[in-house]
Amino acid sequence: MESTSQDAGPEAAGNQKIASEETGKDETGRDGAGRDETGRDEAAIGLSALPPLLAAAVTDASAGISHNLHGQRLGKKGRITRERILAAAIELVEKTDEPVTLGAVARAAGLGMTSLYNYFTDFTELLLAILEPVMGTAQEEYFAQVRDYWPDDDLSSRAMSFVRSYHQFWARHTGLLHLRNAMADQFDVRIMHQRVNSTRPLIGLFVAQMDQRGILGDTAVLMATTLMTGIERSITLATDRRLRRILGTLPGRRDESLLEINARLMELAIRDTRERAAAEEAQSR
Repeated sequence: MESTSQDAGPEAAGNQKIASEETGKDETGRDGAGRDETGRDEAAIGLSALPPLLAAAVTDASAGISHNLHGQRLGKKGRITRERILAAAIELVEKTDEPVTLGAVARAAGLGMTSLYNYFTDFTELLLAILEPVMGTAQEEYFAQVRDYWPDDDLSSRAMSFVRSYHQFWARHTGLLHLRNAMADQFDVRIMHQRVNSTRPLIGLFVAQMDQRGILGDTAVLMATTLMTGIERSITLATDRRLRRILGTLPGRRDESLLEINARLMELAIRDTRERAAAEEAQSR
């Protein structure tokens, strides 16, 4: 999926503050009756289409924004409008393989372009705003699986539990995460930074699983990085809906077998690195 923005730039909204004073519309582009530029009522669109956990994360992320891009303080309507933009963008990215533009997002949210440019300057900025709450939900999903130390006797079951949760997260947000990776592969620097920064904490948690005392140093870091790169790549391919349409669904327990293989590799990597760390520590005494 490609994502482009061929709409007019943010300068089109440069005089929005003055225009709002002249037209009687607030910072969301709504008039006194609560209608937006397309005449739709704000009650018609909300977060109800999103899963509850993600909807709550979107609300929390919007609550932390105090002003729009023109320096206007956001009231309740402004925050709701921003939520609607995020919700509309998530829905479009997840439900279509067509290129998603800022114009398409504005239409889905029931807004005009000048209203949307009050909040986001380009598509990358909007995508980053979507990724923030989505990756926030990962903290309660697969991140939670690896925060406590996995006993040696439980490595197999704990690795499987993590891999299954990780796969479910990718399957749930396949459109968004594949779009993020595609834009990162096209060297969108801001998206590249987001991708790396969202993965680093997870790699750090696996380093702690492998080498609690930091005996192996960079060796454990490289092992954890290689492990997660491989697992992400295989799950990326498994959850790519475009690839499935082209190649078809393979027979048998394809997804379950993939999870079992990834879990087994994770178990072996952690166990081997722990043993190497223990051997290094014993030699240093």
